[in-house]
Amino acid sequence: MKGEITGNLEWDGLHRPKIYYAIITTFCGLFLSVLDGTICNVALPTIALRLDISPSDSIWIVNAFQLVIMMFLLPFASLGELFGYKKVYLYGVVVFTLGSLFCALSHTFHVLVASRVIQGAGAAMIMSVNTSLIKIIYPKRHLGKGVGLNATVVAIASVTGPSLAAAILSVATWEWLFAINIPIGIVTWFMGRKFLPDNPTRVVGRHFNVADTVLNAATFGLMIGCIEAYSHGLDWHKILIAVAVFFLVGFIYVRTQLRKEYPMLPFDLLRIPMFSMSVGTSILSFTVQQLMMVSMPFLLMHCYGYDAVGTGLIMTASPLAIMFVAPAAGWMIGKIHPGILGGAGISLMSVSCCLLAFMPQDVSHFGFVWRIMLFGAGFGLFQSPNNHILLSSAPAHRSGSAGGMLASARLIGQTTGAALVAMMFNYFDSSAPYKALLLGAAIALCGACLSSLRLKVRKIN
Repeated sequence: MKGEITGNLEWDGLHRPKIYYAIITTFCGLFLSVLDGTICNVALPTIALRLDISPSDSIWIVNAFQLVIMMFLLPFASLGELFGYKKVYLYGVVVFTLGSLFCALSHTFHVLVASRVIQGAGAAMIMSVNTSLIKIIYPKRHLGKGVGLNATVVAIASVTGPSLAAAILSVATWEWLFAINIPIGIVTWFMGRKFLPDNPTRVVGRHFNVADTVLNAATFGLMIGCIEAYSHGLDWHKILIAVAVFFLVGFIYVRTQLRKEYPMLPFDLLRIPMFSMSVGTSILSFTVQQLMMVSMPFLLMHCYGYDAVGTGLIMTASPLAIMFVAPAAGWMIGKIHPGILGGAGISLMSVSCCLLAFMPQDVSHFGFVWRIMLFGAGFGLFQSPNNHILLSSAPAHRSGSAGGMLASARLIGQTTGAALVAMMFNYFDSSAPYKALLLGAAIALCGACLSSLRLKVRKIN
């Protein structure tokens, strides 16, 4: 029996002043969830010392958070379509805030990791419906601006994490890295309860499938686990066993999803050429971003003699460029085809990677900065139109799954990029950063070609 779509099919966003409060609410939750993916990195040596654990064990404080997000993004996106994006978002804020409280109160390694798992579950709820909320908050004619501002928030949160962590650790203990989330989380929940809209459309007769959730979590958990295991140099016999289990579980999961009208792994959306190409280019773009962001600090410190502070300052050039370019790209969406904007943006990323890989030894500080800013400008020019075309190519009642796939593409790309940098170091040693940048340039060119194919596809919405 096919589900019946009901609700306000003519919905076209919120109006002033309520739209401003709704936007602030979604941005607060997104900012916190992205921030806590990076805020621990700088503090890991300090936490490892205080909790008396090895540096390798301390990595789980970061990995546990990211792994849980990847495993549950799509299930929570499906829940958003069934029960409301607002409800999932509010529960996500509650779970994330409680996880932050437990992290702040943790005095052992195992309790801290368990608390990060709870925090990751809350972040997965927030991320899974964030872009879906953006789509129903903004009127269709202004959706490009909303997507651009969303990309800006992600950029700001990414660059704020390490800097904020360093500032907090200079005046307080590591527990305050998590405690600062609590008051913001409480305010966000009250604002969301009052200002976020309910789903304008629903599908009657559709149900949530727990078995699909288990298979989804196992598939994505094994996939990310295999990539992480390889990048950390685990025994290859164990990695091969894990890969075999991943393919078996993945085969079962995909086979069950292909037969469903509204699959959790949205094959119905992936059959839409514009949607599938946008997901592919998004994965490629985040892979390139991570190749650059992970390899450049090694290049700056080991090959050009910069210290940690100088490296951090130079690396902020990319997010700063994104902050200005991403909103501008969102405003251009109605005037220039998103495929052209996206292709131009990812082409700039390729050019920047080549320029960084072939820098002279006597390059100035500004020489680094403008090359990295060019990369950020390309990334910002790509993200806003790509996200817009991905969201607008999905039917309104499948916005949750579209948003879940958008967030999944980001995490898959970032994880793959980090693993590729690790592979470069395994094979090329001191020249690894240069090889990683050249690989990024090649992948970005593939993304530009894929983006250009969207010009031949009929534009939707």
